[in-house]
Amino acid sequence: MPTTTSQQPDVFMSVKQVAEYLHLNEKKIYSLVSDGKIPATKITGKWMFPRELVDHWMLDSAHGGLLTDRLIIAGSDDPLIYRLVLNFAHETGSHALISYTPTGTRLGLELLQANRVDACGIHWGPNSESHTRHPALLRQHHEHHKWVLIRAFRREQGLVVRSDLTCYRNDISQLFDSRFRWSLRQSGAGSQRFLLEMLSRYNMNSDQLNASVTSLSEREAASSIAMGLADVAPGTRATAEEYGACFIPVGWEAFDLALPRGIWFRRLFQNLVGCLQSQHCRTIADSLTGYDLSEAGKLVWGDE
Repeated sequence: MPTTTSQQPDVFMSVKQVAEYLHLNEKKIYSLVSDGKIPATKITGKWMFPRELVDHWMLDSAHGGLLTDRLIIAGSDDPLIYRLVLNFAHETGSHALISYTPTGTRLGLELLQANRVDACGIHWGPNSESHTRHPALLRQHHEHHKWVLIRAFRREQGLVVRSDLTCYRNDISQLFDSRFRWSLRQSGAGSQRFLLEMLSRYNMNSDQLNASVTSLSEREAASSIAMGLADVAPGTRATAEEYGACFIPVGWEAFDLALPRGIWFRRLFQNLVGCLQSQHCRTIADSLTGYDLSEAGKLVWGDE
């Protein structure tokens, strides 16, 4: 007896197909693509639309849809992101849960891999190498093909120090002396990676430092300086400013947000990007110092 099989819908739709699917004209579809509001990818010069992501996007656009009620961010610690998320959550009120849990870069990516969080902040080396280092870090996770990287900002990285230690800014190797207490970061944190690379230039490793404290976030490391528990810690200029500590600059780094493509098109995340690009955010960044927001919200990897 012959069997019949139902025709499976296309995984990817053309502009014409998605226009028919959404009951819109093709001009409107191109407008949505231009504004970055509909999930799409360019293949051999033609725009294609993943049907599954379009369905998710439609659900997210519906009032009270199930995909609109949370945005959980983990990963690297940062004072500007903290303030931005806090303000965003306050403005959103009870309509959605928006939270930020600094875990360090690697643990944040593990949580993203396990679908426990929606986005992960990462920094992994100097700004000049972020375009290769950050994607390479993501490729260590088998879900990476579903992810994108969005630039949040660049920030100035260096050493947070006691006020009387800025005299060593021209010879930071003197801070490796055992009389100075270090607040180190946990393994897998971007700031710890920065410190290890800095030490390697002096043929040193972290075991040779007088490590008095292990801090699980950048802000905790800075607070250990402010509280007199340590003398030196790796961190950013903004974190030093936040805690009234002094800062010795070493270089700039990129701070990116890794997240699944589906999350990228959620209204909550797009609103967060809008916050990043706002004048209010620039005002906060200027008060903290050590930020460059010129590429805020830019897609830097994952548009295949």
